Amino acid sequence: MNDNADLAALIRNIPDYPKPGIMFRDVSSLLLDAGGYRMTMDRLAALVDPDTELVAGIEARGFIVASALAYILGLGQLMLRKPGKLPGDKIGTDYTLEYGTDRIEMHVGHVQPDQKVLLVDDLIATGGTALAGLDLIRQGGGKVEQALFIVDLPDLGGAQKLRAQNIRVDALIGFDGD
Repeated sequence: MNDNADLAALIRNIPDYPKPGIMFRDVSSLLLDAGGYRMTMDRLAALVDPDTELVAGIEARGFIVASALAYILGLGQLMLRKPGKLPGDKIGTDYTLEYGTDRIEMHVGHVQPDQKVLLVDDLIATGGTALAGLDLIRQGGGKVEQALFIVDLPDLGGAQKLRAQNIRVDALIGFDGD
């Protein structure tokens, strides 16, 4: 993980959100800055394995990252959605996150067998959402070897959980102590 202090300075810190004791790292302020947003996506794109075939983004902020990366890389984008958003045949997985439980789903057939999929989101904390995305892509027949994030909160252990699944994890910015 590089320092990327210029980008870190554009991320707003909101204490005690969504509950007391949590320091929320709000990437929306980074995305509002046109230069910061462009640099973020360019730096993430430079980290992508060259044999990647598809970019998967987790709803909702992960869509912003996945869309920009897919465009830069000339790849398609897979959307991992919350329940009730997909009209066709779908598969899903339930997961635990730091504030409760949730579920993500994807359309059946949107991942081809053994297709190499890059998993992206704006931030990795405890890893529940990312692990659910990994599980869902694998259920669909794809393979994930790499995951990218703008922000990693390493003290919460999510990136380590992905690494334990043999996933290369890269993030531009790390905030210790969160």
